[in-house]
This record gives sequence, structure tokens and C-alpha cells, in this order.
Amino acid sequence: MKKVGLYGGTFDPPHLGHLIMAEEVREQLQLDEIWFIPTGVPPHKGGVDTPAKHRLKMVELSIKGNRQFRMEPIEVNREGVSYTVDTVKTLKQKHPEVEFYFIIGADMVEYLSKWYKIDDLLVMVRFVGVNRKGHRLKSEYPVLEVTMPTIEISSTEVKKRLKEGRTISYFVPFEVKQYIRENGLYGFK
Repeated sequence: MKKVGLYGGTFDPPHLGHLIMAEEVREQLQLDEIWFIPTGVPPHKGGVDTPAKHRLKMVELSIKGNRQFRMEPIEVNREGVSYTVDTVKTLKQKHPEVEFYFIIGADMVEYLSKWYKIDDLLVMVRFVGVNRKGHRLKSEYPVLEVTMPTIEISSTEVKKRLKEGRTISYFVPFEVKQYIRENGLYGFK
């Protein structure tokens, strides 16, 4: 059975920390692929500032060249709030031959009990928790643990640096930096 890691997020913008995390999970759990799922309207954040078309393109540029990474636009294409349970249910129906793993950071592991229909999700996927500074991988739910080097890059930091007129070289893939510049995203000048 094919094993696929699902990696959701706003990816606003995607950065090297995202890619390193995905690759670490893929390698350590010997997954066949990682599917990046840019979120539509996340239930815990409200809206996303950057239009979906830009986030999709930046994810596409980020994973280009890695045959084991692919993008799944299911949440962006669906209207309304993006509940993980709906996404996974649809993917399971479309790909019954796949065993899914759902990748989350340690900060999200702490809140699994608050996830919408968590008991339904636990039947459909295996959760994978990745260590994150300042958070513990403790949960009352079964969570596979993956450790990775601490990478202190975040989308918030990338946007802050752009706002301050600082470089984002080596924070995001070169092609993403070019796309941000060409489209004037995040105040890039």
C-alpha cells in the first residue's frame, strides 16, 4: 500500500523550513510521497491575506524538482472553512489504495483534542508530530514522533524581513523569492 504524508498549511509564503520538515518526515517514516495542501479558509486563523493563486504557485515552485513532493489544491478549490476531516475523507474516497499520514507541528499536537471531529480523523489517518521549539510532543492521542533539526524560519519571519527591506535569500527557494519580487508580494521592493 502506498504511504503518503499530508502536509497542510497556509504556506504564506512557503519556506525552506517547510521543505526540510516534509523531507525529514518522508525519509524517517519511509513514505512514498508528501502532498502539500495549501489551506483555503483555515478554521483556527480566519482568512489568509495572500490570494490562493499566489500561494499555490509558490508551493508549486518550492517543490519543483522533487518527484516525491506534489501539491493537492483540494482545500483551495473547496468553498468555505477547510476542515481537515472533510479533506481527508475526500482524499480517502479518491485514493482508497493509499495509507495517509497527517503531519503537524508539536504546537498543533497539544491541541488535537480541540480538532473538529478528531475521533473520525483518527480512524482515517495516522498523525505525525514534528518537534518544535517550546512545545512538547505530548498527547492523549496516538502520534508518531519525528525529530528534525531546529530550523528557526517561519512565514511570519519571512514577511517581517521583507517589510524591513531585509534579504530573504536562503529563507525561501530562489524561485519563490523571484515570484515574490515579480508579483510585489509582502511589500517586496
